[in-house]
Amino acid sequence: MTRDEVTRNLLELAFAAGDGREMAILGEGNVSGAIDAGRFLVKASGTSLRALRPEHLVEVQAQPFLKAIWSESRHSDEEVEALLMAARVDPRALKPSVESIFHAWLLALPGVAYVGHVHATAVNQLLCSPAAEQFAHKRLFPDQIVYCGPESVLVPYVDPGLPLARRIAAEVDAFRMRTDRIPATILIQNHGIIALGPTHHLVMAALDMAEKAARIFIGAASVGGPIFLSNEHVRRIADRADEHYRQRMLEHPPMNSD
Repeated sequence: MTRDEVTRNLLELAFAAGDGREMAILGEGNVSGAIDAGRFLVKASGTSLRALRPEHLVEVQAQPFLKAIWSESRHSDEEVEALLMAARVDPRALKPSVESIFHAWLLALPGVAYVGHVHATAVNQLLCSPAAEQFAHKRLFPDQIVYCGPESVLVPYVDPGLPLARRIAAEVDAFRMRTDRIPATILIQNHGIIALGPTHHLVMAALDMAEKAARIFIGAASVGGPIFLSNEHVRRIADRADEHYRQRMLEHPPMNSD
């Protein structure tokens, strides 16, 4: 991908996530996209998804962030600040989001080219409740499986920055060892949701579907539920060829024709 292509896709993703879906307000949330194996674009700290502009996307080197995650040494707030600024390709660019550290690690996973992170309202209602584990590990309807994955990674609350990035890496590694899958969605308790995938379209689909699933969960809970799909049904839907076809169609949406 060229920088211009990634920029266009990230702006589209940011506008979609920030436009009236109750996913991000003010400076909440961030997006990122890989340019190549060593560089990516990420939203600058404090900027708005809804009003994101090309100059609000900072090109950074991934390696400094990956080295910090792999290191067992503690980093002070000042050292993390210096890390963020030093990773910029252009020293005149804005400061990248402190969550750039976990974006770097997720973008290094096989098949992942885009990452979106938001504080979606209905999702956070569940992540701030005793139902967080059920919401992460159970599924309610087929399209939740197709776009959010057969289950999500659940990460306990950890301070944003390097501690959160290290915990996300540990939880995703454990998930991959157990399931042999790359997760489509990661849920952080008392914080928000991360979606990752090969295209920005699939990332937005996962965010949208997770928010819909959260609203359905909350509604079902008000009338005696929820009733979850069985593990057998979840596995069957996750592996259906026709569902994989639908995912591929979203990866490369057909052009509108007259």
